[in-house]
Amino acid sequence: MAEHKFHNKHHLVLDYTAQPEPFRAPVGGSSGEGVPRQNREAHGQSLLRQINELEPVFAQAHEQQVMAGLEEGFGLHIEFESFPNIELAFESLAAERSGIELLNVRDDSENKKILAAVFVPDGKLHILENKITAYLDKAKDSSKGSPKNQKLLDAIQSIHVASINSLWTDDLDAFPKSPKEAFWWEVWLPIRSDRSAVIEQFTKLAEGLEFRVAKGYIEFPERTILLVYGSLEQMQRSVLTLNSIAELRRAKETADFFDSLPPDDQGDWADELLQRVTVPPAGGIVPHVCLLDTGINDAHPLLTPAITPTDTHTVDPGWGKNDVVGHGTEMAGLALLGNLASALASAGPIPVFHRLESVKLLNQNHSNGGNPANHGYLTIQAVSHPEITAPTRKRVFSMAVTARDARDRGRPSAWSATVDRLAVDYDNQGETPRLFVLSAGNVDDPNAWTNYPYSNTTDGIHDPGQAWNALTVGANTELIHITEPDTDDYRPIAPIGGLSPFSTTSQTWAQHWPLKPDVVFEGGNAAITSLYGTPYAETKASLSLLSTCAELTKRLFTTTNATSAASALTARMVARLMAEYPNLRLETIRGLIVHSADWTPAMRKQFLTNPTSPSKSDVVNLTRHCGFGQPDLSRALWSVENSLTLICEADLKPFIREGSKEPKLRDMNLHRLPWPLAELEELGEMEVEMRVTLSYFIEPNPSARGIKSRYRYESHGLRFDVKRPHESETEFRERINLVARDGEESSGTSSSNDLNWMLGTRNRHRGSLHSDIWKGPAADLASRGMLAVFPVSGWWKTRPKLERYNQRANYSLLISIRAPEIDVELYNAIESQIKVAVKV
Repeated sequence: MAEHKFHNKHHLVLDYTAQPEPFRAPVGGSSGEGVPRQNREAHGQSLLRQINELEPVFAQAHEQQVMAGLEEGFGLHIEFESFPNIELAFESLAAERSGIELLNVRDDSENKKILAAVFVPDGKLHILENKITAYLDKAKDSSKGSPKNQKLLDAIQSIHVASINSLWTDDLDAFPKSPKEAFWWEVWLPIRSDRSAVIEQFTKLAEGLEFRVAKGYIEFPERTILLVYGSLEQMQRSVLTLNSIAELRRAKETADFFDSLPPDDQGDWADELLQRVTVPPAGGIVPHVCLLDTGINDAHPLLTPAITPTDTHTVDPGWGKNDVVGHGTEMAGLALLGNLASALASAGPIPVFHRLESVKLLNQNHSNGGNPANHGYLTIQAVSHPEITAPTRKRVFSMAVTARDARDRGRPSAWSATVDRLAVDYDNQGETPRLFVLSAGNVDDPNAWTNYPYSNTTDGIHDPGQAWNALTVGANTELIHITEPDTDDYRPIAPIGGLSPFSTTSQTWAQHWPLKPDVVFEGGNAAITSLYGTPYAETKASLSLLSTCAELTKRLFTTTNATSAASALTARMVARLMAEYPNLRLETIRGLIVHSADWTPAMRKQFLTNPTSPSKSDVVNLTRHCGFGQPDLSRALWSVENSLTLICEADLKPFIREGSKEPKLRDMNLHRLPWPLAELEELGEMEVEMRVTLSYFIEPNPSARGIKSRYRYESHGLRFDVKRPHESETEFRERINLVARDGEESSGTSSSNDLNWMLGTRNRHRGSLHSDIWKGPAADLASRGMLAVFPVSGWWKTRPKLERYNQRANYSLLISIRAPEIDVELYNAIESQIKVAVKV
């Protein structure tokens, strides 16, 4: 019996499956044996000479800082450079009690070196000198004869004063080409002993040196980020004075928005559609899609029923609330009613289960032109307005505004980290988390579309789409019919169901960054022709989506496309899930979107070498292009008898600190699921599918100080694994402990004996949303009714001075069994077990 013949049922929400227990990982460590031994005497004396040569520079910096009005916090930036092809033990450079702080770590791939910038306070240079003298002192050798500090010092080739380049952690192509070029710098400041004092002192010095300092800043656990305007020449001249800078980057500019093609005579269409649409009344307890965009023209007849004037806001009162660009109004129509072309073509009623809110985040296409726009700071302001107006309202924030370039390549930015911070509600200890839906950003050059899909591969997701806690949305398309006149020589670029030519991807990111986009949604297509001799591509209205137009005096409908449109459609689906399951956590709603997604045959054909039996690396390639596929609303909303979803919302305490010892791993959760054992065993060798999705929010701690070091970005990591056939509970526990160690040290091996997973444990645990699919015989699935969720490292554990090691971590675990072509009563079997357990 096919899946669609069964009645829809609510997913089964479990609240008793998680059993915490002490969690220990085997202790492992590494020595300095991987660092080649240098000639101790010659190398040590060379490093001492380089340290001594810094003394006069310290004096010069002190003098400049006094002249600039600095009263305390004197010091100097120093850069350590490794030998080629040798890993620098950069964490050992810091001595926080003495004020010596690691500012950033950079990979000089051209010269195959590691570079580390360190701030050394006045009078503390002797601490580094002492490390070298101890290295030279044979009396301090280890029992194995290794010099003291050997791993650190034998890797260092040179020590010198840091230049402006030592603080530059952005893409090298973004570094100013001319010393005279003035632009907005993104300045990352350390916290030191007093965040406010550092900000105040830096601002005073910067203004005294004729830098222009933008209003507003963003706070993170170990960094404060603000914008200053000035030239490279000015910054180079002042670098000894501005000694509190940890990193420098170029501030982002926002993407261009597209123009739309207007159809005529649309009033009658709108009136007819409006008669079929029902929207919840204002004041009701319903979800809201809050659009952070260019505003909404709420006088549009299709939008007026769904938004009140009190639910329109702006981050700058001088801008007003109306949409002068048009983009926000287009997103509003999609977020409310979906593609209007489908709505207009239908004949039946169209119930809507949510309402709209609007915050004008941008007033023009290029918000960072003549005036500063700290996008993270503006996003914080934007989120606060609707929350002050309606603090208890359930909402999803939809933001289709991105940076114009993709130079971050997956690395957290000030903006993406701000989204992560807002999502986890860092300021209020996670009391009111938020769900963000972000567009991935667009391949917006028509010349690039002619190289489809290679152009998708090479154009990376735009900031802030790399945010770990957000749903990042790319675009696919089902639109292939070109209906405009005189287009016989045009053909659609993307095949039906394929990746949209507009969609950006994470294929060029380093493998440790999250798998993005998370999902794809309809974003339209483009057309290509060789009529003019060489391939030429352009957008067409027939390959776009229809939405509401901001220019009400001219037209009511307009076309729109790309990942902006896809993200608005995703936000609409999120609101529908929130309406149906009002008590589920936002982490769960986010998980359901991914959990319901699947790749189309066209996507599999495009990005899998062998679509019928793909390798795990192939599946990673597919996921980095298309996310986990296109979500299915019906699957996200409902279970059926033979294809069902179990939902577990739980928490655990990942770390513990005993006295003054370093924090360590604390708990894992074992989930014993109500499993349809008999029903699955009866199916024998018939193929079934299990999908597991783990969704949680991390607290961000951004800086360029290492990926898997103690300065890592994420507060904690969680992993899942499933008991295997013929594996006892005791064996499962023991294996999970090994997995935990592998997860921390990036050497996981546990997937080797469980090859039926599509991604496997080496690949699925990227970011903070993990999903994987197991396919195999039903008899094998029968014995997999136990799952473990366990922690791996994060800055809660490795940065004990920040005192977050006692935090609890929420997570949502979704498990589906699918047997769509088999007539089997799985749902009833599980529901019966749940009822018995509840009675007990």
